[in-house]
Amino acid sequence: MATRGRPRTFDPDIALRQALDVFWERGYEGTSLSDLAEAMGIRSASIYAYFGSKEGLFRQVMSLYGATAGEPPRRALRDGATAREAIHAMLRATADQITHPEHPHYCMLILAAPTGAVENHAVRQFLADGRHGMYEEIRERLADDVPPARLDAIARYYTTVVQGLSVQARDGATRAELETVITCAMAAWDAL
Repeated sequence: MATRGRPRTFDPDIALRQALDVFWERGYEGTSLSDLAEAMGIRSASIYAYFGSKEGLFRQVMSLYGATAGEPPRRALRDGATAREAIHAMLRATADQITHPEHPHYCMLILAAPTGAVENHAVRQFLADGRHGMYEEIRERLADDVPPARLDAIARYYTTVVQGLSVQARDGATRAELETVITCAMAAWDAL
């Protein structure tokens, strides 16, 4: 069966990584379709034809982000021998990722579209769902080691610390400065 239209002239995986760089640097609303087309080396029509829309492309970018830059903190959370070690390792991995010299200094899940135009509500909700998923992962990891009466509060506390680290990094905090926050957050473990 013959295919319709012109054959694809770009590598979708490379284009997705190029889009990730643009969205990560500028956020969702700060990135125009022409910014994406230029960075990806393709026409806007090709973005629509392959990815469906700017939002569709962004959702695929966030999946890639989660599998790359977002994976080390999640892996640290999964691999810690105890809940305390897992939380500490997750916070440190987060700080490493959000202060990496080759990337913008923030987590895309936290800051790519925290507020914005009404027509972008679906994108903000998509990111909010991802942030809620972060809370659920932390809560699940803590479930075996934390008393049920404190589980939600402690999971929410450490989720808030992760999100706050991202805001601090975006505002210029260094890796060493973030480590002081992590030290304080872990000092709170016993009190919580």
